[in-house]
Amino acid sequence: MVRSRGRKPECRAAFGLLAAALVAPPPALGATEWQIRPFAGVTFGGGTTLNDPDLAVGKPNLVLGVSGGLLGDIVGIEADVGHAPGFFQTGDGTLVSSSRVTTFTGNVIVGLPRRATEYSLRPYFVGGLGVMRAHAVDSLGDAVPVDMTRPAFDLGGGLGGALSNRTGLSWELRYFRSFRGKVDPLGVGLERLSFWRANMAVVIRL
Repeated sequence: MVRSRGRKPECRAAFGLLAAALVAPPPALGATEWQIRPFAGVTFGGGTTLNDPDLAVGKPNLVLGVSGGLLGDIVGIEADVGHAPGFFQTGDGTLVSSSRVTTFTGNVIVGLPRRATEYSLRPYFVGGLGVMRAHAVDSLGDAVPVDMTRPAFDLGGGLGGALSNRTGLSWELRYFRSFRGKVDPLGVGLERLSFWRANMAVVIRL
């Protein structure tokens, strides 16, 4: 059975860094705006040392979520939450009856100045720290469950464009990876989970 004993100090540290990133005023924000970005996308290319009887981690899976934060002319900060139901399942429910992976990260965004991309798509880079939660229950009930909560990081980039003064669209690609935990007796080596996320978001400017 996978447990996460001894993870609390690392999780507290990750939460502390996340909170500091979201509360501290970032440098060089310039003219700022608040944004909310609900998104839908897909996870893919995953890898793990956790128990994965369906071999589903590397396959495409739906992900939904929302991000939001304060963006300036070049630098911004955001909080991002993503939820991927059925992450450890292939669809037939033979070996895994329910599963999910949830990520919560606080990030720094760096983009090209608005004046350089006023009438075109604006590229940006994003990266930060947070927490990854993975859970799965096998079809036998609770014989070989997955139950992991670990500090994690994300890194990626995207393109954003305006539809109007208040709305827009963005497309992103991010890589998520948990920091290694204790040895998983049902997996291979130390607890670890990683995957890519591609998504499209509706940008709402407040």
